[in-house]
Amino acid sequence: MYGQMKEFLNQELQSLREQKLYKSERIIESPQAAEIVVGGKKVLNFCANNYLGLSSHPELIKAAHEMIDYRGYGLSSVRFICGTQDIHKELEQKVSEFLGTEDTILFCAAFDANGAVFEPLFGPDDAIITDALNHASIIDGIRLSKAKRWVYKHSDMRNIEELDPATGKDLKGLERCLIEANEQGCRFKVIATDGVFSMDGDIARLDEICDLAEKYDALVMVDECHASGFMGKTGRGTHEHKNVMGRIDIITTTFGKALGGASGGCISGRKEIIEWMRNKARPYLFSNTLAPAIVGATLKCLEILTASTELRDKLERNTTRFRKEMTEAGFDIIPGVHPITPIMFGKYENCSALAVEFANRMLEEGIYVIAFSFPVVPRGKDRIRVQLSAAHDEQHLDKAIAAFIKVGKELKMI
Repeated sequence: MYGQMKEFLNQELQSLREQKLYKSERIIESPQAAEIVVGGKKVLNFCANNYLGLSSHPELIKAAHEMIDYRGYGLSSVRFICGTQDIHKELEQKVSEFLGTEDTILFCAAFDANGAVFEPLFGPDDAIITDALNHASIIDGIRLSKAKRWVYKHSDMRNIEELDPATGKDLKGLERCLIEANEQGCRFKVIATDGVFSMDGDIARLDEICDLAEKYDALVMVDECHASGFMGKTGRGTHEHKNVMGRIDIITTTFGKALGGASGGCISGRKEIIEWMRNKARPYLFSNTLAPAIVGATLKCLEILTASTELRDKLERNTTRFRKEMTEAGFDIIPGVHPITPIMFGKYENCSALAVEFANRMLEEGIYVIAFSFPVVPRGKDRIRVQLSAAHDEQHLDKAIAAFIKVGKELKMI
């Protein structure tokens, strides 16, 4: 049988290569940082989720080493059997304090947290109402639940229904979905959204979402993976940025981006919801405990961020400068304030191939960026997603902006 599958897969892989959609992985030969080594060459990294520059921070590395000596390498168990250490409870408490929630439960990855959150809470009598551009992990988590589902047009709060011109599918505003869920007599309703949408860098309208949730008696769940640590005045996330702290019922987030950059994630929120997750969330019950080294480094990360906003402030300055100068240079950039800065190629002929060529040319200039094409983004929405970091200094921004302008002119984009 595998002979037939092998032939099919090889044909499909070749098709991806011909369409310039095949995803090759570049090999990094150094620690994650603003400057990395790729193919023996030092380049500037502008496409990592290392928003605060903490991935290789010496204090986090030291804390990880010390925690290995203090509590070992691994637990060889799930939490409820014999895998819960005092440090896991300490981290859950510190995360709750940082996010402003009642309790927190740890997972090995944020993908697991999103995969866990819906199925234990929402059944056939309930409703999950989800933004059309939510992350794949939210989509997969919802699929595990037997709840009724509504998908609302991205960031559309209105009581409307219309056809999506791209797909021909019915798309509704959030309020329309809530009304329909009430008309169908749904018991529990939850609105699920990314706090920051990872491809466009736009921010959920959490203030309006919370208003609608209260109007129609719904819960609110927010994925904060691209926000925790640096969005908001003190870096608590989009719920701080939108001034809705205390109004969000469920937060999921990761320790694999701004909060240290290794792995691990959590669900944080209402006390009873977290307690239910400890008893019913399958990715928690059947996965190994988060490793002590990651716990130690994440605790140190939260200590650093609680003591000062220096890193998030520098990231904000870097983001403002890069977005301003790239826009003035003539690039097509989705407006916003987030360090995710998408350079769009959709208006150019052969946009997928052009984005790939642009990224390759940038690597020659010593700037590491990646082209994003279908199916990661919709067809015609090809882009290079630049991500700023607090680890970037002025000279890094100088070099990156100059390289973008040089390649953009050579490829007749600007």
